Amino acid sequence: MPFAAALSEHPVPAHAVGEVAGEILDRFGERPDLAFVFVTAPFAGALEDTVAAIDDILHPLVLLGVAAESIVGPHREVEQTAAISLFAARTGPLLPMALTATEDAGSGELVVGGWPDEIAFTPQALLLMADPFSFPADRFLAWVGRRYPGLPVVGGMASAAHAPGGNRLAIGRRLMTSGAVAVLLGPGVGVETVVSQGCRPFGQPVVVTRSDRNVILELAGAPALERLVSQAHGALTEEEVALLEMGGLQLGRVIDEHRESFGRGDFLLRSVLGADRTTGAIAVGDVMPVGTTVQFHLRDARTADEDLHVLLKGHEADGALVFTCNGRGSRLFDEPHHDVRVLTDLLGPVPLAGCFAAGEIGPVGGQNFVHGFTASMALLRDTPDSRR
Repeated sequence: MPFAAALSEHPVPAHAVGEVAGEILDRFGERPDLAFVFVTAPFAGALEDTVAAIDDILHPLVLLGVAAESIVGPHREVEQTAAISLFAARTGPLLPMALTATEDAGSGELVVGGWPDEIAFTPQALLLMADPFSFPADRFLAWVGRRYPGLPVVGGMASAAHAPGGNRLAIGRRLMTSGAVAVLLGPGVGVETVVSQGCRPFGQPVVVTRSDRNVILELAGAPALERLVSQAHGALTEEEVALLEMGGLQLGRVIDEHRESFGRGDFLLRSVLGADRTTGAIAVGDVMPVGTTVQFHLRDARTADEDLHVLLKGHEADGALVFTCNGRGSRLFDEPHHDVRVLTDLLGPVPLAGCFAAGEIGPVGGQNFVHGFTASMALLRDTPDSRR
């Protein structure tokens, strides 16, 4: 098996590193092509020493690391307490990158630093962890999409800090507090992506007829708030309406306007941030131009559970990297370890690791986006090229 994962909740970083690296060494051996380490915020200050120790013990070809609010490992999720999760893989060809992305002062174009001029293989996927305060992930994903149409990007935004300079990323032994770390996976590993946005639609799709950037004034010729009330009436129970008022209201924007009908996976979900009862306008966490087709969605634990089950059904994997929202976990579900438990139930006890992110990255409708309240997964498969 070319994948392995381990997790330790030992409160001393050196001991935790020894436990996960030792377990990988015993079960997997040294010199993996890729090692990906995730640490919770209490261990963020030790990330530099952590990657150095893993490098000394396992000697991976590529080593990435990130500090996050909470992390994912085999069989469980560890939220906001000290823990380390380590994933190792034999993948065949791959290419690591330390990335920057800035706007050119003259042209306004995005300038990406660290991306290679040439890639010696056909990339299958890009794994990416970025600092949300310094790396414009949305613009970068559009940049990648123009150059490599259809290339899936999976990962998330670092979540260990609430201010610029506080996050920690690592590539090899190099520690970074800004930018992004990434690795391109080549044809030596099979990659499938699953992005569970955890919502269900209600009412009918409607068109934005008046808006101002992220503020929708009218939907189908009526005040947006009035349209919301009419759509919810008769479609939702009193309990579900209460969930909307508690932050469960989302608005789905159609990704491909050329489709005749829309279903699961056709919408990019964005949070409804608020409403103005005087004007009837609603504010959404994205720009909504006039002519955009949208539909209201409800997010709750039951729907998120159902959505993840539906999307994972029929998939197979030999390993998985998981990037789930820091608004999921115990904040959303009544039971602990929800996303890991569903993955294990449907895929079997495959090696998996990952983190809770401040924005999850993954493809929906053939395009890559930064999401919220989402579980984004790279399902990895063994191939003959990865067996060495």
